[in-house]
Order: sequence, then C-alpha cells, then structure tokens
Amino acid sequence: MDKLREFGRKALFYVRVLSGYEERRIRNYRLQLERRLLQAQERKAAIRKIPEQAILAEVRCMVEEMQTLNRKLEETETAIEEYFKPIDKEAEMLMKMQLEGEEKTMKEMLAAMQQQALLEKAEAEKIANMQQQALLEKAEAEKIANTHQPDTIESHQDATSSSSQHTQMR
Repeated sequence: MDKLREFGRKALFYVRVLSGYEERRIRNYRLQLERRLLQAQERKAAIRKIPEQAILAEVRCMVEEMQTLNRKLEETETAIEEYFKPIDKEAEMLMKMQLEGEEKTMKEMLAAMQQQALLEKAEAEKIANMQQQALLEKAEAEKIANTHQPDTIESHQDATSSSSQHTQMR
C-alpha cells in the first residue's frame, strides 16, 4: 500500500509539473520571498534614515533658534542705541564746550605769555639803555675829571649817586 501511495504521489507531482501548477507555485513563492526581502531592506534603510532625519530636524530647530536670538539681539541693540542717542548728543555737546573752553584758556595763556615776554623784553631794553647811559655818563665824568682835576671828587660823587639812582630805578 505504501508503494501505491508513493506511486500516487509521484503521479500527482508529474501531473502538476506537466500542467504548470507547480512551476507557478514555485515562482509565486520566490516572488513572495523577494518582496519580503525588499520590504526588510526598505525598513532597514528607513531605520537608518531616522537618526539622520532626527539630527537634521534638531539642527534646523537650533538654526531657527539662533536666528530668532540674533533678531532679538539686533532689536535690543537698536533699542539701546535709540535710548542712548540723546545722552550721546549731550555728551558730545559737553565735550565740544569743554574743548572750546580749553582752547580759549590756552589762547588767553598764550596772549598773557606773549604780553609777559614783551614786558620782560621792554624791561631788559630799559635796563640795557640805563646801563649804557650810566656808562656814557661815567665816561663823560671821567673826561671832565681828566680835564679838571679838582672837580674830580665832586663829579665822582655825582656819578656814584646817579648810578645808585639808576639801580634803585631798576
């Protein structure tokens, strides 16, 4: 009986092979395996892309946050500049006034120094003239003394008194 069964199985197998049923079944099984393999590869690729996408999404979020922070900083900076504009203008005006005051005092000091120099120069010229005049008077007195011997004592006293007067004038 086993032989009969075995023969029946073989006969059915031959019928299936000859009719093409077995071939279609094998082809379907192979296609089904290929589909499963492709789906597994797609799932694997998708799983690999998930971290990349998560990282890219995180980077995008960080970039957006930085851009908003930059905008806020720029807005704050402009607000601060607007707030301090009047103070800057006042400080600038004060600096200008201070510089003008310093220039004015410098000019006054320069004029005073020039005036002092002129006064000192005039004083020096006056002293030089007085000394020259004293020397001339002394020379005249000596001339006169040489011509008049007895009058020498008196003229010498006059010359010394006039020179002491000149030194007192200085």
